[in-house]
Amino acid sequence: MKPMEWWRQQVEKVRASQGNSKQQRYGSTITPERVKDQLEDVDDLSSLDLKMNGESVHVFYLDTMVDKNQIYDTILLPLQRSDGRHPLEVLPLAQPHNSEDLTPLLNNLLRGHTILFFLDRNLILQVNTFQVEHRNISQSENESTVLGPQDSFVEMLEINLSLLRRRIASPYLKVAASTIGTETHNRVAVIYMEDIANPENVERVKRRIQNVEYHGFVGMPVLKQMLEDKPYSPFPQFGLTNRPDNATAALLDGRIVVLLNGSPDAAICPSSFLELFSSPEDFYNRWSTASLLRMIRFFGLFITILLTSSYVSVLTYHPEMLPPALLTILSESRSRVPFPPVVEVMIMELIIEILREAGIRMPTKIGQTIGIVGGIVIGTASVQAGLASNILIVLVSVSALLSFVPPNFLMSNAIRLVRYAFILIAGLLGMYGQFLMLAFLFAHLLDLTSLGTPYMTAGVPRKWTDMLNGLVRVPLIYMLYRNTMSRAKRKKVRPVGEE
Repeated sequence: MKPMEWWRQQVEKVRASQGNSKQQRYGSTITPERVKDQLEDVDDLSSLDLKMNGESVHVFYLDTMVDKNQIYDTILLPLQRSDGRHPLEVLPLAQPHNSEDLTPLLNNLLRGHTILFFLDRNLILQVNTFQVEHRNISQSENESTVLGPQDSFVEMLEINLSLLRRRIASPYLKVAASTIGTETHNRVAVIYMEDIANPENVERVKRRIQNVEYHGFVGMPVLKQMLEDKPYSPFPQFGLTNRPDNATAALLDGRIVVLLNGSPDAAICPSSFLELFSSPEDFYNRWSTASLLRMIRFFGLFITILLTSSYVSVLTYHPEMLPPALLTILSESRSRVPFPPVVEVMIMELIIEILREAGIRMPTKIGQTIGIVGGIVIGTASVQAGLASNILIVLVSVSALLSFVPPNFLMSNAIRLVRYAFILIAGLLGMYGQFLMLAFLFAHLLDLTSLGTPYMTAGVPRKWTDMLNGLVRVPLIYMLYRNTMSRAKRKKVRPVGEE
């Protein structure tokens, strides 16, 4: 038996024993006393025992999740004026709870529902009165663009769904909601276009979400790691965005979008390696400009992982590869440096990482100052003190800048991690080690999949039409078919301007 299966069996046994003990204590009938006992020491729980038209009504709600004025106007006041009519006639939006299971009732109460017990009628009603303060829709800070829409997702699932509904007014836009997290009970929504998305992909995503066993999720990046095909890889296999226009384009291409309540990010699956170097602005720019920017981002990957590692390998093992004039400049630059090249490069790379982390953690205005001033002061002082060569300062700075070129932040982190592996192998084996690591990197990328689809699509395309929106983005009038990465229905898209 696998360790994960054994662990799940143990969890189910504990839950079953807890449920049986509670059922023996309270019986199978749901009562207000059971609700009070389950939510003991919950300070924001309000419990009201009212008499309305000679009938006892127990009302439960959480102060921090509802609007009290709404409860009075939409629930209590209509009940007072009901004149003995059935509560369902007075409260048309109320839903009866007919099950003997208390867990769904408590979950709804914790989500902002108001629960009403009519003991004389043996009736339990629940009304959605959820209303809390939330962040307004603002401009995306992580994926900012000059052209195109400027709104971004927020932390409320309902608002995020509305942003997608505004853009896709189609009955084929389906939303499959469920609850995950053994403690947090997060709501997660799987969104797809029924007439476009591959049904096998949709079922695979739903099945993976149902099989997740975790105590709670604080953000979509945490859930995404548990849904990916190979979580041990440093490369993200699902796209991550907080722009509704980016998610809309993915849905129309046959992809699946996953939203998590409480997180402003959306996961896009499946995704390919090349797509993580694409920006939403690529479709707002002219095709020539978009193609140039894509090539800069993509080839910047190889420059950033090979630049400083080549410095190490050439100076350590292959100085004969350099022209005599350049070798003379490097020798003069390193004449006072007491460290070997690999140690020199690692020290400067770590300093760059420290400055980056310090700039992120500090307040915005102070962080910008630390990043600029700290880089200039430390770089100049290192050269003057003989701890690093001035040429290395330039190479490390260019390499650090290129690592931030990809629009996907998780891809930028993966590139920085891979760069350290190249530097270490270059210090051990030189240029031979670099090519060996490069071959291993390509083999790893070719082995990766995203929702069962090869990760290197469209670099290794299934259809020649995938190359039309790959490293080079052709004019939109020639993009007639959807990308085969999503395995969507290959329906021809009539381009604008076609007669």
